[in-house]
Amino acid sequence: MKTKEVTIEEKICPLEFAVNAVSGKWKIPIVWQINEGKKRPSEFLKGIGKVDRRVLNQQLKEMEQIGILTKFSFPELPPRVEYSLTPIGEELVKVLWQLNDWGKLLLEKNENF
Repeated sequence: MKTKEVTIEEKICPLEFAVNAVSGKWKIPIVWQINEGKKRPSEFLKGIGKVDRRVLNQQLKEMEQIGILTKFSFPELPPRVEYSLTPIGEELVKVLWQLNDWGKLLLEKNENF
């Protein structure tokens, strides 16, 4: 079987992949909250606001799948889970702080907003 040669156009752009990884209405607020320490889904619901539990669970699952979060399930009844940042998730927090600082500069430059 002959393998197809991958062209530059077919490769995934790292920037696009990163932006897609945090796209979604609740992903950045989730990361902001979890930066303070491990969280249970109910704690996210209290801290974030009007997010639907189903949507929250989907966002958490997506971030776990790509390696931003780790899910720990406790072997007890009723079931209990906690989420924490992975090392790559901790790197994301650093980037978000930089983006926050850039946003402040941008707001100062655009005082009309």
